[in-house]
Amino acid sequence: MKKVIVVVGPTAIGKTKISIELAKFFNLDIISADSVSVYKELNIGSAKPTFLEREGIVHHLIDVKNPDEDYSVFDFQKEARSIIDNSNLSLICGGTGLYVQSVLFDYNFEAQKRDANFEKKYENLNNEELYELLIKKDKNIINTNIHMNNRKRVLRALEILEETNSSITEFNNKKVPLYDYFIIYLNLDNRDKLYERINMRVDLMFHDGLLKEVKNLFDKKIYPNAIGYKELIPYFEGKISLDEAKDEIKKNTRHLAKRQITWFKNQFNTNFYNVNLNDINETINKIILDVKEFVKK
Repeated sequence: MKKVIVVVGPTAIGKTKISIELAKFFNLDIISADSVSVYKELNIGSAKPTFLEREGIVHHLIDVKNPDEDYSVFDFQKEARSIIDNSNLSLICGGTGLYVQSVLFDYNFEAQKRDANFEKKYENLNNEELYELLIKKDKNIINTNIHMNNRKRVLRALEILEETNSSITEFNNKKVPLYDYFIIYLNLDNRDKLYERINMRVDLMFHDGLLKEVKNLFDKKIYPNAIGYKELIPYFEGKISLDEAKDEIKKNTRHLAKRQITWFKNQFNTNFYNVNLNDINETINKIILDVKEFVKK
């Protein structure tokens, strides 16, 4: 069985640095498991590693789609597995738990062929009316990243519902691992310190140009339903202040960090590592030793 190393954890914890060191030590590429980093132009808000930060390591599944294109967990599963299946040892890094889960376990997704004429059926409904119809048919949609103004994706979800009587979010989870995996969850014992780093990271994103990045997308009528982007839409619409939008981003990022911890505790056999912020090399050396034992098995 092929082996897969997975580095996960909240933003601002050191995933990029640690995954780069693992990639260099074991001579590996990195597969990005981030549902936002797949999109071009979504750079700052996704905390996408810069070319300088990547240190020459090949990163797969970053900048593979335009921001107005669809990309699903099924797409990620297929593309990530095609990379993993061509190597005895692979490395995944990212915070999207469902992406990681879909690759490691035997999940079968329903992939339907699009009907080019389907849109005509609902051409009399505006975006809000169409989205409300979808929610009536599938309440789970509110937990996805399908935005009301992304008419193409809303129509796609309706099409699958009508053709298969299944939600676009549904998949068959057999809980059968396809690979021998070692999950590294990076964390801080001090929750207040973690939240402080998250808040600082958000402030740094604004310093680096997050507002301009999201405004450029907004002007193109592209509305990413992702933390760091969706909170700024009400600001551009004049409904909230910039400070309120910033606070929402920080709050939602903190909540995401809590959900990630719960997810990886409950869904996987996860190895938790508390990052030494004063000496990250200590954490890196500990992880490398443990991964070496995993690789030797």
